[in-house]
Amino acid sequence: MARSTFDTLRALAIASQALGFILIITLETLMGDAARPWQGWTLAAMVSAALWIALVRLYRRNRARKAHDRRRADLDDAT
Repeated sequence: MARSTFDTLRALAIASQALGFILIITLETLMGDAARPWQGWTLAAMVSAALWIALVRLYRRNRARKAHDRRRADLDDAT
């Protein structure tokens, strides 16, 4: 089975970071110095999204590795 070249998690990470930076710049443009707290919350949301995506990626990688090891063990037992 061929692997898809499109990585959904990578696209989600790029999109969330891009939207966050756009929002930070827009807040600065519209609100000036009053935007600082909102920019902080936006940055915190961006970091949280990045950490969540990293954890999902790690979980998927570990799950795939365990499945691969299980298949390899099954093949070794069969021979």
